[in-house]
Amino acid sequence: MKIVVLDGYTENPGDLSWEKFRSLGELTVYDRTENDFDTIVKRIGNNQAVIVNKVNITREILDACPSIEYIGVLATGYNIVDTEAAAERGIPVCNVPTYATAAVGQFTFALLLEACLHVGHHSAEVHKGRWSANKDFCFWDYPLIELSGKTMGLVGYGRIGRSVATIAKAFGMNVLAYDNKMSLDDVIAEYTDLNDLYARSDVISLHCPMNRNNEKMINADAFCKMRDGVILINTSRGGLVDENDLKDALVSGKVAFAAIDVVSEEPIRPDNPLLGLDNCIITPHIAWASKESRKRLMDTAAMNLMSYMDGEPINVVNFG
Repeated sequence: MKIVVLDGYTENPGDLSWEKFRSLGELTVYDRTENDFDTIVKRIGNNQAVIVNKVNITREILDACPSIEYIGVLATGYNIVDTEAAAERGIPVCNVPTYATAAVGQFTFALLLEACLHVGHHSAEVHKGRWSANKDFCFWDYPLIELSGKTMGLVGYGRIGRSVATIAKAFGMNVLAYDNKMSLDDVIAEYTDLNDLYARSDVISLHCPMNRNNEKMINADAFCKMRDGVILINTSRGGLVDENDLKDALVSGKVAFAAIDVVSEEPIRPDNPLLGLDNCIITPHIAWASKESRKRLMDTAAMNLMSYMDGEPINVVNFG
């Protein structure tokens, strides 16, 4: 089988190996491929297996590349692939659903703890000499927030949401959860509807996939339903949030702090409205990117392709 990886650099900048893919066929790896029709079609060529992360595989590209038999996504989200068009052509689209559960759960709390304690800021101030010149034995520039007894609302309660809930409980937090698929036997979180979650949560953390029904769900109307001074965490998809409305909420103080790892357009545009706000932490979509997490991703993506070649595909997202 001929296999092409269209954008492999973020998955493997050099500290992992493509050997498992190479053992399955003739492998070509591109670090990056622009989302340009002609470039994508040329690079797919007569390859049968296409492995992508952020390159868009549209209906038009599928029409232009009849050799494609399999599409593997180096991620959990697969909105970059026209899954309906692929299904019409009998092409399975396979994702990697569980590789980053631990990493994203950990990163969610890294963001939350930074929003509550501002460790990075205070360390920088110490290194500037401010503590040495201080009259008192300590100083702080922001309110320091204790999590114990606070309520965390999780929008999305799949594997990552449950991981975050477990960590939240360890910090002594109460946990609310909203999800389209509710499990009645959960003992960590209290299931509720979105409006109740907004009204009762001190911290709201997003852990749901993005689709046409929830784009910009966190908007001015949603902020009106939230507590004054809420903290918003987003490690899911930037498009879930109306960034102009979030800016207004941050400036007004309705949202005390936002800590986000994703934005609506990535890499972030220089004119993104959230840039430059003191009460908004932005990290460059790295919650998933621990080496351990990326190795799990690599191993599972290779297993997905191997299973397809064996006639028993797994992690298929576009067939019933």
